[in-house]
Amino acid sequence: MKTTPDVQRPRPGADILRTALRRNAGAVVRGTVLMGLYQAGETAFPIALGLIVEHTMRDRSLGSLGLSIASLAVIITTVSLSWRFGMRVLQKANTTEAHHWRVRVAACGLQPVPRDVGLKSGEVLTIATEDADQTADIVEVVPLLVSSLVAVVVASVALALADIRLGLLVVVGTVAILSVLSVMSRRIGASTREQQARVARAGAKVADLISGLRPLHGFGGNHAAFLSYRKVSTEARRQAITVAKVNGVYAGTALALNAVLAAAVTLTAGWLAYGGSVTIGELVMAVGLAQFIMEPLKMFSEMPKYVMMARASAERMALVLAAPPVTAPGQGSPAPGGDLEVDGVSYGSLRGLTFRVRAGEFVAVAPYQPRAAADLASVLAANVPPRTYGGVVRVSGREMAELSVEALREHMLVNPYDAEIFAGSLRTNIDPSGTSRTVPEAVEASLLTDVVALHREGLDHGVRDRGANLSGGQRQRLSLARALAADSDVLVLHDPTTAVDAVTEQLIARNIAKLRKGRTTVVITSSPALLDAADRVLVLDDGAVTADDTHRHLLASDEDYCRAVAR
Repeated sequence: MKTTPDVQRPRPGADILRTALRRNAGAVVRGTVLMGLYQAGETAFPIALGLIVEHTMRDRSLGSLGLSIASLAVIITTVSLSWRFGMRVLQKANTTEAHHWRVRVAACGLQPVPRDVGLKSGEVLTIATEDADQTADIVEVVPLLVSSLVAVVVASVALALADIRLGLLVVVGTVAILSVLSVMSRRIGASTREQQARVARAGAKVADLISGLRPLHGFGGNHAAFLSYRKVSTEARRQAITVAKVNGVYAGTALALNAVLAAAVTLTAGWLAYGGSVTIGELVMAVGLAQFIMEPLKMFSEMPKYVMMARASAERMALVLAAPPVTAPGQGSPAPGGDLEVDGVSYGSLRGLTFRVRAGEFVAVAPYQPRAAADLASVLAANVPPRTYGGVVRVSGREMAELSVEALREHMLVNPYDAEIFAGSLRTNIDPSGTSRTVPEAVEASLLTDVVALHREGLDHGVRDRGANLSGGQRQRLSLARALAADSDVLVLHDPTTAVDAVTEQLIARNIAKLRKGRTTVVITSSPALLDAADRVLVLDDGAVTADDTHRHLLASDEDYCRAVAR
């Protein structure tokens, strides 16, 4: 099957711009023709006025006047319709292309295997919004650039027909203006790239602060966090001011040079008319063209700036689109069943960790060090590439490195302690795909029933982004309900009840054991209720399993275990 150029290989920024133009070739051609007609009509207006003056002074007939008025009406209609439909075509293509790149960047960020981009989520968000929009502007910039060139060419030819010196003046002046502005546009491109990078870093800082807002409030780190954000935001503001200054100098220089050229054309035409080299009608045409040509010249001189801005944004998008995955996953799928084996895994605080959970077993892992719990959860969730840690993890007898990430996560779900809550409803948070058949059982097992009963809409009650209208315990139970509703062959829960009271925790532990009976379940926790509900407990100390027994036997025989888990 032939791959499209869009996904065939990584590309630099210039390649992204070329792809955007190729994909919208039809719209670009139609827009160029229509905007060319608009600019030609605008330029034809002073030419028509000059001809009207010329013929009126010579013929002095009502027929010539009527024909002239009809010609002006045609020109005005052409200008109006071509602008209207031309901009409609270009803006539709621009909006569609921006949507395409936003989806592409977002898809890269949401892939099961993350890419090695070296950017934070806030930076990727900025690239998927602002940079995608500015990259898509190339679809609109090129037709406007060509149509502006049409206006300059038409004006140069018309003036050259009146007097070759006028035509040459426009050509030479246009080349000189573009030469000056092309140098300035390079500075704009460099400044814009730096501004986009600093704005992205500020966005990343905001995302980090929002996600950590509750802990910051808890230990009083609000002020330090505010100062940290203020620093990156101030840097972004200073760079934005620099870019604004550069753009202001660019716009002022372009306007001044265009005005100088228009004045030169007007004065030269007046001097030639005074000497009898051009007629009164040609003088009227030249003066009119000197005024009308300022708009296309302004547009023509501004387009290089937008090209450089689109190029800078495309280069930033290439950072995400061309980034390689952090690991090359396998293609296999785990066999039905649910045994899980961790064999000699060394990663972070884990030191040759080895244990096995048989299919259908409910096992609790009691870590004495929180870091070890987090490292184990990361390894099992495939958030850590297999090549970066020692040992192997086997799922249903197959090494994790041999499995595709999609198949692995469909077979084994690892629910983190800080699972995200999305804007939507309780139902869409529990069952995002709408395919689960165990939503009622999951709601009951997680004791989310009281939250459902509180609201008239029930499971359709609205949930704000990050669960802002829910308490900490409600968010945790909602996350647990989602994990249980997935009904995966292997379920790994990391501290699923830290935000609920002891009575609720006891009931949830019994419910999980009942609902998951016959399915493989691993709970990484220090909760006595969950440890007691498990078939057996693995004590994880200093990165290795130091004990394997039931909760009650460990309480009776191991003083360190008692101190670690007894409440």
